[in-house]
Amino acid sequence: MSPAPDSTMKPAILLDIEGTVGSIAFVRTVLFPYARRKLPAWVRDHGHEPETQRWLSQVRSELAAETSDEQVVATLQGWIDADRKHTALKALQGLLWRDGFQLGDYQAHLYDDAVTALRRWHQLGHRLYVYSSGSVPAQQLYFGHSVAGNLLPLFSGFFDTEVGGKREVSSYQHIAQHIASSLDQPTGQKTPEIVFLSDVLEELDAARSAQLQTVLVDRREDYPTPRLDSHGHRRIESLTEL
Repeated sequence: MSPAPDSTMKPAILLDIEGTVGSIAFVRTVLFPYARRKLPAWVRDHGHEPETQRWLSQVRSELAAETSDEQVVATLQGWIDADRKHTALKALQGLLWRDGFQLGDYQAHLYDDAVTALRRWHQLGHRLYVYSSGSVPAQQLYFGHSVAGNLLPLFSGFFDTEVGGKREVSSYQHIAQHIASSLDQPTGQKTPEIVFLSDVLEELDAARSAQLQTVLVDRREDYPTPRLDSHGHRRIESLTEL
């Protein structure tokens, strides 16, 4: 990815988190169990707060009438076990994880090559964005409390499933429109290209259909067997290859 002479023309870089910049294992073995374990007491202590009520009500709307907090919690724990990409679950997890990050119970995992690449791309003038199934607040916590410190200043924006599912073409169209509208460019300057990096082929397929450039991140730590059938997407094993 060679830098263009004019920084306004440099590709914007859109990043997934799990399996792309951080390990899948960290989310599965640290964050998910933490949320599952803390959820009953956390809902009891914070269920009256407006933001929490908003998301709990969304869960109740999918369940039977007069659903108790205990039943909602049990449903959410089941969704955690199934790794369901539900916006309300992800939002509630983000609120709960905030306490864990702020208490220092854990730090977000980032691969060394990802930290190096993120800093280098930012220094070169590329705008960096994140699109993850985790809520925007959870994403910001992740990069704000990482093993490499606070990396939030490197990023220009964050997107979650409120823009749509990660395997839907329209989601990437919406993100591209948002990025284009956020750029203050001189008249006649074209919008920079967007490169999407992910470890999930179906997400990359959708992004390519939305006219984004795509790169499959195929890490041996997360995928021991190389995925040589990359669906035509460029395939890398480290972000330093870009």
